[in-house]
Amino acid sequence: MVPGSSASINRFDPLIAKLNKNNAHPHSILKIKVSKNGQLSYLGSLNRGDNEPIIVIGFENNHDGYSNIKKQAGWLDEAFYQISDTYKFNNFKAFGHSNGGLIWTYWLEHYYSDYSSEIKIKKLMTLASPFNFSENSVNRRTQMLNDFIKNKKKLPKNLVVYSLTGGRSYESDGIVPEASVAAAKYVFQNQVKSFTEMTITGDEAGHSDLPQNKQVVQLMKQYLFDKMNSQAPLTKESQKQKDRNKKKEKIK
Repeated sequence: MVPGSSASINRFDPLIAKLNKNNAHPHSILKIKVSKNGQLSYLGSLNRGDNEPIIVIGFENNHDGYSNIKKQAGWLDEAFYQISDTYKFNNFKAFGHSNGGLIWTYWLEHYYSDYSSEIKIKKLMTLASPFNFSENSVNRRTQMLNDFIKNKKKLPKNLVVYSLTGGRSYESDGIVPEASVAAAKYVFQNQVKSFTEMTITGDEAGHSDLPQNKQVVQLMKQYLFDKMNSQAPLTKESQKQKDRNKKKEKIK
């Protein structure tokens, strides 16, 4: 998980708490803060046997802007190299809120090929990521969007991408224009395995509220995480019913 601009490694604490609530297999959590000189600070740990832990990567310099997103992608790579060397995983899924989704996209286009023979990214979920910054028309493309489009052939072909946007109004989530989030289709569509857009409406659909939004949590459980890690513990009665259903299947 990578947070957006001005956000710390604690940005996703409420989200992770909701993901782990009533979860039979709660995710262990490791937070990594990358300093301006590339040094890493760790908080938390990964539990042995946890096949789907959560790793949050944030930056000391968490300012906005395209030039900074490029720097942050480089710092993301510093962290990714270290954790991949330490934990020896062979696949992962990525999540980014706001600029976090842009940082992941830049990293995929410029750094991922260094790992792709041994480590596969399976899914990417971006949440309210402004692929055209504050522009509300794709006819006015920013340099960043043009660069993303120019380098899109470097994206992994088997990647599954979900782009979520907040619909506090019909035009934006209060900060990011919906048209800017929708510009992601010019980067991913017909380039990756699948690209799906979804709009979050109702309560807590504002930009800053989205990571805690119940719909977002449910969509993450449904599309981003493995099903076995998202199921609540069975009650005694539901476990009995499950056992009865298994017996019926055997008889058939």
